Amino acid sequence: MRRALTIAGSDSGGGAGIQADLKTFAALGVHGMSAITSVTAQNTVEVRAIHDIPPEMVRTQIESVVEDIGVDAAKTGMLSSARIISAVAKTVEQYDFPVVVDPVMIAESGAYLLREDAIDTLVERMIPVARVVMPNRHEAERLSGIPIKTRDDAKKAARIIKRMGADAVIIKGGHMGRSATDILYYKNRFVEFRGRRISGCTHGTGCSFSAAVTASLAKGCELTEAVGIAKRFVTMAIRYGENIGHGPCPVNPTAWMGKDAERWRVYDALQGALQKLVKRTMADYVPEVGMNMAYALPPSYAKGIEDVAAVDGRITRTKKGVREGHVAFGASRHLAGALLKMMEFDEDMRAVMNIRYDPALVAMARTLFITSSYSRAEEPETIKKREGASVPWGIETAIKKAGKVPDVIYHEGDIGKEPMILIFGNDPGDVLRKFGKLTGQKR
Repeated sequence: MRRALTIAGSDSGGGAGIQADLKTFAALGVHGMSAITSVTAQNTVEVRAIHDIPPEMVRTQIESVVEDIGVDAAKTGMLSSARIISAVAKTVEQYDFPVVVDPVMIAESGAYLLREDAIDTLVERMIPVARVVMPNRHEAERLSGIPIKTRDDAKKAARIIKRMGADAVIIKGGHMGRSATDILYYKNRFVEFRGRRISGCTHGTGCSFSAAVTASLAKGCELTEAVGIAKRFVTMAIRYGENIGHGPCPVNPTAWMGKDAERWRVYDALQGALQKLVKRTMADYVPEVGMNMAYALPPSYAKGIEDVAAVDGRITRTKKGVREGHVAFGASRHLAGALLKMMEFDEDMRAVMNIRYDPALVAMARTLFITSSYSRAEEPETIKKREGASVPWGIETAIKKAGKVPDVIYHEGDIGKEPMILIFGNDPGDVLRKFGKLTGQKR
């Protein structure tokens, strides 16, 4: 087990600081340790109070973990005072592990986390011991003394900061223009890590990014490789950020492992339900276009069709009964569209299956479940012309018609469109239960 140490402030809101760092370390498979420099009372909106830990206590925290557990790489975050910076620099320079310096100056809420009179100490004592220093645009401007508006400006600033003694410099691109391009200056050459700016949660972005670089360095990665991994990591953390609080919401470092874990759970549950389904006498319920069942990832991860698993090849009728395809993500655009729209109204409704339309089944559904419908003939032309828009439109229309979230939604078809019944549930097992109840079959 590789070991990574964060020397930083505590964020009581859990979005940045040592909390974000330790989540990142865990997600990337390294043992995380901490030396707390300051305790903050903060949330997504504001930093209400800051209490600095005595420098001697900060030093002792570092020494205690190094001397027993060992450190493969460390990072610094909030070092609010000159005395704390001096204590940290003096301590880490005694050891032979790489140090990532994140020169945290201002919180996402706008509060100052580094005193103005401590910046010179940061430059003189902390940057010279850094394997890499990782300022954002505003921090790079303050350290270099030049305004940064373009990538060329960022490269000039990186050269200036590099001369302060760090082995490498990364100018983070989150506050720079429309793109999100991070610029690494290392071994006298520049490497750009390009990224598409995505909307999402941003609180803790810098902490998670620098912690991801630290974790990869602890695992033995070369710096350029470590930055590449960290870039992918933080992009994912932003995209799947936790929409909590009333200010800039925090990134989600656990998405790196959490989404894959949920993909497996979804796959396994859908595969199990599929095997139960095909064992039933059910050929009469298979539509001409085939039957399918789909299951979406939890709401925080379900962003598109690729986040919904279904049966690739569907379930089709044969002379001997039915034949099923295999479970795969992105296998059904129609059911995925239906589920994603349904989840906008009830995020627990994550599973669905389609069955053959039968007026008798519709009548039975009305006695058993909340049931609604929509007419394909009433679909606006603008919806018909837009690829993939028909099914979501129908689901939303049916929900609004019922005034509540239905368990069953049907339509009676149109020219070239087979009529269909959709059964929704919280998971594939719930859908099978409703299907069995509707058709009179045992579960």
